[in-house]
Amino acid sequence: MVEKNFFEPKQSLNIRGEIFDLSTPKVMAILNITPDSFYSNSRTNSIDDALRKTEIFLNEGATFIDIGGYSSRPGAKNITEDKELSRLIPVIEALNKNLPEAIISIDTFRAKIAEQTILAGAHIINDIAAGDLDGQMFETIARLQVPYIMMHMQGTPQNMQQNPVYTNVLLDVIGYLAEKIDKLKKLKIHDVIIDPGFGFGKTIEHNYELLNQMQEFKIFKLPVLVGFSRKGMIHKVLQNTAAEALNGTTVLNTIALQKGAKILRVHDVKEAVECMKLVEMMG
Repeated sequence: MVEKNFFEPKQSLNIRGEIFDLSTPKVMAILNITPDSFYSNSRTNSIDDALRKTEIFLNEGATFIDIGGYSSRPGAKNITEDKELSRLIPVIEALNKNLPEAIISIDTFRAKIAEQTILAGAHIINDIAAGDLDGQMFETIARLQVPYIMMHMQGTPQNMQQNPVYTNVLLDVIGYLAEKIDKLKKLKIHDVIIDPGFGFGKTIEHNYELLNQMQEFKIFKLPVLVGFSRKGMIHKVLQNTAAEALNGTTVLNTIALQKGAKILRVHDVKEAVECMKLVEMMG
């Protein structure tokens, strides 16, 4: 009875007017056009560097390229919309010209950025705030009619890790997403992907509790994206660094795939693709 309130099962997205299959998991590569992203090797400082990295990502098997011009690491500095656009637009234009096969996702919580980047040639909006940091975001997505990735985050990038508290982290996140999905459905936004928001306004214990019960997100009948790549929930447990957290990332990606994840958002494409191939062999 409850499930009738949600979208019908989604195994595809409408991208550029074409139906894109999501029945098997896909990899989203992270392309940070920022000087302060938490993993220094992911920082991209020029258009040529962005093109070089994207070509490698595509050759290694990435399906989506997620471009961010605003660092969302804990305690990240705020930047203006103009600054964010100045980082993103030239890269989008260069990718469309030189690597037109790339499906471009834009990591932003601002409606103006969403609209301007889609008009510049991007295809998907990835919003870490699910509309909470910009009241115009949902209406903008409805007007643009592009796929929308909606993540749960408690607080903002500036304060999200300052003592996050939940009554029950799984039920709280599910309840939050359910309300958002209902609003999106009323706006006739059809292509929605949900992200539980690992590492965003959650303690290490919260993150692992969510991962342990991640199969419960199937209630929404929507594709689930996960982003563990080299995060603190890995390297703080292992007592190493982000640079040393690839093995831990692969372990968590494997678990997430077994629990129904459809998109892995990663810094390391080759390893994520290998992970998917091996999990797929288990049926």
